[in-house]
Amino acid sequence: MINHMIHYMKQLSGKLSPNVYTSVQQQSNAAQLAYMRQLQKEIKKESVLNKRFEELEVVVFDIETTGFYPDRGDKILSVGAVKVKGTTVIEGDSFYSLVQHNEQLSDEVAALTGINREQLLGAPTIDQVLEKFFQYVKGRTLVAHHAQHEKSFMQHVSWHVLRTNFMHRVIDTSFLIKIATPDQSLKTLDECCQFFEVPISTRHHALEDAKMTAHLWIKNVQKVQQLGFETLQEVYTELAK
Repeated sequence: MINHMIHYMKQLSGKLSPNVYTSVQQQSNAAQLAYMRQLQKEIKKESVLNKRFEELEVVVFDIETTGFYPDRGDKILSVGAVKVKGTTVIEGDSFYSLVQHNEQLSDEVAALTGINREQLLGAPTIDQVLEKFFQYVKGRTLVAHHAQHEKSFMQHVSWHVLRTNFMHRVIDTSFLIKIATPDQSLKTLDECCQFFEVPISTRHHALEDAKMTAHLWIKNVQKVQQLGFETLQEVYTELAK
């Protein structure tokens, strides 16, 4: 990868001029931008709303962050994701990465996530993580629990880091839950997992939370299928009534 080349070149102290670094970095940025633009074209072509649930491929993901407000300086600390086709998790095909962060973590965030500053200092940079994440996702639809949190951060970093808009559709698990259990008031991931009997493992670890959310998604896809819904469009139509 170009980013790894840059890292290697920087280690060759005094042997290459700053102009060489600048040239390679520009190539890296151009390659990232070209990839994202091609990906956006693929996303625009792909219409998932009328795909039958058993044919639908999604990437269920989760992020851990320093706070809730990316526009106020909060950062992504880790990203985890798994692929689901229909009602099956694609085993052995997951994504996880910490994100480089040079500032001190609050005691609360460190205790909640189990992430420490030393781990983050040696992690890949956000542009490297985004590049690998989008290569993993490709044009698939994204799914998250209380997805606005993930969506706001992805929109922010896509623009401020890659200088491109975040184009992926992000589906919130809660909209399926509303159809599957209209008489329940389920909010947190823990509440939802307990209700749908999804085993709870290591909470506030991006990959483990993504796995739990994936099984929560599957349980609710199965439930809405039993209720007679065959596509996302049919679910959206029902919610709009």
